[in-house]
Amino acid sequence: MTDAQSFYGRWARVYDWVASAPGVAAWRDRTADSLALAPGDTVVEMGCGTGANVPALRERVGPVGRVVGIDLTRAMLDRASGRPARTGESVHYVQADAARPPVRECDAVLATFVAGIFEDPAAAVDAWCDSVAPGGRVALLNFQRSPGALAAPLNLVFEGFVRLSAPGTRLSTRSHASAFERRVQAARERLTERTVDRRYETFAGGYLGLLSGTVS
Repeated sequence: MTDAQSFYGRWARVYDWVASAPGVAAWRDRTADSLALAPGDTVVEMGCGTGANVPALRERVGPVGRVVGIDLTRAMLDRASGRPARTGESVHYVQADAARPPVRECDAVLATFVAGIFEDPAAAVDAWCDSVAPGGRVALLNFQRSPGALAAPLNLVFEGFVRLSAPGTRLSTRSHASAFERRVQAARERLTERTVDRRYETFAGGYLGLLSGTVS
């Protein structure tokens, strides 16, 4: 936990820049749509980072809904709170461990680009599903290597990206990307076990995978 806080605290500014890059907004809109949010809902983002998803989520729950962002790193939350587009009366940021969220009976949970960093991603997904009222949705958005025939050069870039973005040395295997993807797959398998009415889609040339489902 301390390693993760230190790592993401140092990289908060760069993370915010990448999270706001051109073209990323379309991914965030598709991810928010997968939650099937309605005005007045409460949606919780686990590992919210600098709050880049908040505008899309807030738009869907409306002024009487609530958006709660949970993150372990204070520097991330400070940057989120300092952006007017990511704050407001309906937005709340909480410093807590997303693997053990202090949340119950919300309408939806979103986790983007975080499933691969947990030691026990299946347990994290269990905690997220337990946080949602029956009939609510959970969505996981993650990077992955593309299976496309022409993707080999970019898959090497993905390997380097994972090495740079993983806190500590817990992914210190011959292939960081393979270890990362095993964790993502464990998270997806647990979400599949815990939900119905699932939907899986890929975009960005196969480098992004979005799995969502309804907690039964």
